[in-house]
Amino acid sequence: MLVLSRKKDQGIVIGENIELTIIEIQGDQVRIGIKAPKNVSIYRTEIFLEIQDENKKAASGGIVKLDEIIKNKD
Repeated sequence: MLVLSRKKDQGIVIGENIELTIIEIQGDQVRIGIKAPKNVSIYRTEIFLEIQDENKKAASGGIVKLDEIIKNKD
């Protein structure tokens, strides 16, 4: 893992077409702006992991009811 220090309004470029910019820092929270092509999916880690889990369930033939998914999101 590469670890970098950035200040407000500073950024990071990934490849040639993804740019991360530090928008705001308040206490232990950082707001990050992301510029990327529309074909690049961007997810928060916890959402990405949920998507992967649901995809694994679907691929294994496990049936997940819609009300269970909604219930787990709350």
